Amino acid sequence: MVKSNQKETILTFLKITLGALIFALAINVFALPNNLGEGGVTGLTMILYYTNGISPALTNICFNAVLMVIGYKFLDGKTIFITAYVIGILSVFLKLTEPLAYHASEVTIAAVSAGVLMGTGMGLIMRGGGTTAGSAILAKLANKYLGWNTSYALLFFDLIVVIPSVFVIGFESMLFTLISLAVSTKVLDFILEGFNPKKTVTIISEKHEVIASEISDKLGRGITVLNGVGYYKKNNKKLLYVVISRAQLLPIQKIINDLDPLAFVIINDAQSVIGEGFTREFFEEDDESPNPNEL
Repeated sequence: MVKSNQKETILTFLKITLGALIFALAINVFALPNNLGEGGVTGLTMILYYTNGISPALTNICFNAVLMVIGYKFLDGKTIFITAYVIGILSVFLKLTEPLAYHASEVTIAAVSAGVLMGTGMGLIMRGGGTTAGSAILAKLANKYLGWNTSYALLFFDLIVVIPSVFVIGFESMLFTLISLAVSTKVLDFILEGFNPKKTVTIISEKHEVIASEISDKLGRGITVLNGVGYYKKNNKKLLYVVISRAQLLPIQKIINDLDPLAFVIINDAQSVIGEGFTREFFEEDDESPNPNEL
């Protein structure tokens, strides 16, 4: 068991370290040499580089220290510890990769390449349980407390910095930056969610019948009713098990909270769901198609 935990910890930090290296390469190899911007704290560090020549390796630590204080109050200790490691190792890689630069003949190539590398780097870091700090901390908070999709929350907070950057990098470069952000968001979304991002929801409630009816009527998803026994009181319980799309996560939570605020709810990620109502979605987006059959 100890060896298994050690192997998992080593694998986690390998993912994070590789992700930080890839992210640093995206900045120094493709973004900065081609006058591109970025969102969040990274975008601010790049603006300071363009205007004052200050290395992003330095400003990355300074800006993120403030957001780490905010994140410390809302995120768990493990995430904070790993994020602190990410900030440190990312700054090291930003410094080491400074001499590397690719001046693209077509800025589109640089924008797409930067987006792919940024999305991949952030994905590996988040897969390891950390964040690149900055707007990634805000995205994690939005995901945890508002149910926002992480990659799109990240895009939202990034745009707050990217759009005003037009006054520094120019309108054309800002448009290419938006292309880069769109690419990185899609890549990040794929790494975090996979081809077929679904959620499984298990609900334990005394009002299981009315909850099941509302889910079936309003969301059009099939529900499996499982029999269970409470260990302490040895009383029989009904468990509802349902697979939903990511977009239906907040609606199902609202249904449950409205009907039974005391319901016990377990939500898990399902990377791949194969079956009627879901198989076709593996190939085309159809999150709202109903699944009339139970599991």
